[in-house]
Amino acid sequence: MIRRRTKIYFDGGCRPNPGVMEIAVVVGGVAAVDRDVGTGSSLDAEWLALIAALRLAQTHGLSDFVLLGDAAAVVGQANGTMTARGNAASHLAAFRSLVGDGPAPRVKHVKRAQNLAGIALARGWQR
Repeated sequence: MIRRRTKIYFDGGCRPNPGVMEIAVVVGGVAAVDRDVGTGSSLDAEWLALIAALRLAQTHGLSDFVLLGDAAAVVGQANGTMTARGNAASHLAAFRSLVGDGPAPRVKHVKRAQNLAGIALARGWQR
């Protein structure tokens, strides 16, 4: 039996920027979309989407998963290859707090056209 790593897609955005933020998380072809997670920048929205994706993985008890997003800055900051400043530093602290003492989750960059969560936001998918 071949076990596959669960792919969890995340995306966030706002219009105007800054403005009302929205996020989406897609796992197993099912989209969870929240059209109003407060006011902030597009970077804030991307971080909130990543945090929501991690929470979803934890809620479902997933241990073998990868978080996939198209925001290179957020992916880099989450992986420690880019410095997080301002609000991003606070979001990173919240993300790391959720991770706790366990191993850091895999966070990978995907092209915007491959991000199912971004497609869900653009097309208005709901669960």
